Amino acid sequence: MDFEPSAKVEELSAVMWDFLNNRVLPAEAEYDAYRASVGPDDHTLPPVVERLKTEARALGLWNLFLPDVSGLTNVEYAQLAEISGWSVDLLPDAINCQAPDTGNMETLHLFGTAEQQEQWLEPLLDGTIRSGFAMTEPHVASSDATNIECAIDRDGDEYVINGTKWWTTGANDPRCKILIVMGKTDPTGPAHRQQSMVLVPIDTPGVRITRSLTVFGRQDQHGHAWIEFEDVRVPVENILATEGDGFMIAQARLGPGRIHHCMRSIGQAERALQMMVERANSRVAFGGLLADQGSIQEWIAESRIEIEQARLLTLKAAAMIDKGGAKSARTEIAAIKVIAPRVACNVIDRAIQVHGGLGVCDDIPLTKMYGWQRALKIFDGPDQVHLRSIARWELKRPRAVTLPS
Repeated sequence: MDFEPSAKVEELSAVMWDFLNNRVLPAEAEYDAYRASVGPDDHTLPPVVERLKTEARALGLWNLFLPDVSGLTNVEYAQLAEISGWSVDLLPDAINCQAPDTGNMETLHLFGTAEQQEQWLEPLLDGTIRSGFAMTEPHVASSDATNIECAIDRDGDEYVINGTKWWTTGANDPRCKILIVMGKTDPTGPAHRQQSMVLVPIDTPGVRITRSLTVFGRQDQHGHAWIEFEDVRVPVENILATEGDGFMIAQARLGPGRIHHCMRSIGQAERALQMMVERANSRVAFGGLLADQGSIQEWIAESRIEIEQARLLTLKAAAMIDKGGAKSARTEIAAIKVIAPRVACNVIDRAIQVHGGLGVCDDIPLTKMYGWQRALKIFDGPDQVHLRSIARWELKRPRAVTLPS
């Protein structure tokens, strides 16, 4: 596998690094000031991001995540996604590569009808609306998608939806116009054919957003919505693919999406490592720089090793998806979903410690970074589910060597 950046990635990387350094990072203070001024329960997008979106689009940094639009492979986009992780609140949104819209756009691209794509995919690609993915439920262990209780019942030419969802990221943003809702259309069918996905405009009668959930006490701009669906009616034409395809669609959207998440985590880890190094090289304690302390040097070295390992495994997974699809890389996809947030948490935690009291306050972004990476150990499937899958595959894997008994 060759992970040397292509000429196209080299060109886009140079543009994105320049955009990050000269436009995005300086804008973080304005973003935070706006969020502080409107309060945590206001989920409007800070105007500075709309300005950055216009600039990014003019620079060609737009919809890079979708191969059929950008022409990039998963490996190529992964290398760019890492850069966007350096400013995870601003840069993914600025280049229209933010979750869950990326996964929803991929889903509509793969499984949407021409009419569905015209109505919802095109404005999402244009960056004029946002979307939500309503799968997780508060009353069941949604890490096992077969547990989902939300009912999608057919009534003539309509589906009637009843259920409760939470952690529907993006749904609190006033730009959110469409939800992809996963529920059961055939509760008595085979376990992996019971679920379907339907498109539900967020203003459909019976859709009620009750609140946004905090992540370690912090309200994210886009929100993580708790949503009640009560006798929500949508046309049968709003089904994605066909009835019973919900689980298959969920698996299809998660492969590339996890590459994006993991590379952004690596970008955050790199930022934390740089902050740790700069602090160690500038802070004096007990007559010397922190950088001269053996324990600090060890933390820096361990961080570099862990980041490099996580990056290589993620790029390997991306290369396998490019070559044989997500199914061929299922072990690697599960592995990176575990290791990337773990490494990011490790590095950010060390950076917090090196910064002392400054590290645990919001004057610098380490606490926010840590909270999000810790949450990623649960979001998109908890670590234990992925570890269980990896172990099962490993236990069944054929061996080339016969060990003596």
